[in-house]
Amino acid sequence: MYSFKVITLFSELFEKFVQTSLIGKAVAAGTLSFSFIDLRDYTHDRHRTVDDTPYGGGSGMVMKTEPIIEALAAQPDTYRILMTPQGKPFKQEDARRLAALDKPLLLFCGRYEGVDERVRDMFDEQISIGDFVLNGGEIGAMAVIEAISRLLPGVLGNSESTVEESHTFGLLEYPQYTRPEEINGERVPAILLSGNHRKVAEWRHGQALLRTMNKRPDLFERYTMTDAEKRLLEEALKESSSS
Repeated sequence: MYSFKVITLFSELFEKFVQTSLIGKAVAAGTLSFSFIDLRDYTHDRHRTVDDTPYGGGSGMVMKTEPIIEALAAQPDTYRILMTPQGKPFKQEDARRLAALDKPLLLFCGRYEGVDERVRDMFDEQISIGDFVLNGGEIGAMAVIEAISRLLPGVLGNSESTVEESHTFGLLEYPQYTRPEEINGERVPAILLSGNHRKVAEWRHGQALLRTMNKRPDLFERYTMTDAEKRLLEEALKESSSS
């Protein structure tokens, strides 16, 4: 069983998330477990205060050190991640790495202007889900949870689904089609109806290369193609220019 622990001020945001779709099925099957820890449980004043004004002035509030330190101490032997805009961008390779952990994964959901700087080193790593600002780390934590969970045995019905997806090998996924064969005058590519699995696989890989080159040039620039892949891309470019 893979175990997630989440420190948050708003555990109710996760209630439907862990009961729905594949995540919910995995919880019911005992493949995943979740613990939600209320940071306010580690305060000692009658107002259960978790934030205070920043030294030096400025707008907003900063999360206090004491509740964070106590909450982390109460969850030993966990791999600790701070969800923060200052963290490194979360990638598919991070999901694969974290899916292989042999200890519970603890996600701390920041709020307000973030945490007191003196607690950052208490986390094993800091993660961001993109160059934008949210009200807190809960949505980012959900994204990380889902990305990891679908890589775990028993969560997806078809384990092969994770092999051909976008970002798995540094490329976007190839175009997908389903019935009917023609809609609004546009037909499914004939190769997909051929029954030739080798040709289909080659066409799909060429399309993945082409799509990544066109839609995510930053990914494509980092991808090293083999000679065979260069030929597949050339064929995909020819097909694209003739259509």
